[in-house]
Amino acid sequence: MNIKTDLNYERVLVEKLVSRMSEPRKFIQIVTGPRQTGKTTAIKQALQKTKLPQRYASADLAYAQPQGWLKAEWQQARDMISVSNPAALLVIDEIQNVEQWSTIVKTLWDEDAWTGLDLRVVLTGSSSLLLQKGLSESLMGRFEILPSTHWTFSEMRSAFGFTINEFLCFGGYPAGATLHEDTDRWRQYISDSVVEATLSKDVFQMENIRKPALMRKLFSLGCKYSAQEVSFRKILGQLDNKGNAATIAHYLDLLAAAGLLCGIQKFNPSELNVRKSSPQLMVFDTSLISVSAHQTESLLADPEMKGHIVESAVGAYLLARSREEYFDVFWWREDNREVDFVIKKGDAITAIEIKSGRIKDTKGLFTFKQKYPDARALVVGDINVSLEDFLTGDIPLFL
Repeated sequence: MNIKTDLNYERVLVEKLVSRMSEPRKFIQIVTGPRQTGKTTAIKQALQKTKLPQRYASADLAYAQPQGWLKAEWQQARDMISVSNPAALLVIDEIQNVEQWSTIVKTLWDEDAWTGLDLRVVLTGSSSLLLQKGLSESLMGRFEILPSTHWTFSEMRSAFGFTINEFLCFGGYPAGATLHEDTDRWRQYISDSVVEATLSKDVFQMENIRKPALMRKLFSLGCKYSAQEVSFRKILGQLDNKGNAATIAHYLDLLAAAGLLCGIQKFNPSELNVRKSSPQLMVFDTSLISVSAHQTESLLADPEMKGHIVESAVGAYLLARSREEYFDVFWWREDNREVDFVIKKGDAITAIEIKSGRIKDTKGLFTFKQKYPDARALVVGDINVSLEDFLTGDIPLFL
């Protein structure tokens, strides 16, 4: 088949960027998200729609005296402002690669505020933990965050013509979409440009990882058991390297900050009990399951495996939306009755059960409704709510 590719496809993020860039100087705009999710492309598309004088620079190219490099780029953007051009725009890509970037940005931003200079600033970064550290230390009250999540099924279908099964296997990395008919080449791209680049350049930069081999095996194990509850004791039992539950929990937090893998906690109104539960492991994109398993479409032939992939696709979709819409994602179980996902926004609660072809009942959903009668119950994959409709955003999450 011929792969459909819409080179002009624009995410909603582009519209948001254009709107923020067009406003008088208010806040630093921070675009953050996993590697290879199109942050730079979205920035460039937004810049093409912005008439302001603009300066774009990538910190990936900064190799000598990075602090001086950032100051020089900022000054060149300032120099574009004149009587005829009273405002200008500065974009720095992958800002976390600049040493002590937040302190420098704070100083320069505050200087412009003091002098009344309308220099609008957009920063991007792939390592949310490194960014968050800088933001919390120096830039409180000076920024807004625009998340760049993995691409949804709707976006991959519109831009590349993906079917639902192709999306389940190859996920939401746009740069890899045109390679998916050559599965070996696609797998190598995801392994090198996504997984390895994220681990080596983002996760291992967050702090001194004492056991990098343990971190890698935890990631592989998480891909294998995505959408399943796994106790820390069981995880430790399957890892060759010595470690403890606290180390595993910490490494899982780092993988989550890098946009690879997270642990979803069990729903419990008592917040004190949330972190005590065993996590349900969840990849942020189903392509990571395919790469880890060294298989693609053949995975869907196994009903049990397909069930985990479908549940992982739904979980990843909910996690992506939760970043933009500010709700929490959990799972739930009582005795032998379980609900795949519970989402909570304020007082609104929705329990979501996934039907994917393997034999499952909805007794868990019934029990949950008895326990929380005000909650909404939603079954994804039945005659009323198809998986495709849910993943394209046609089904409201809360009533």
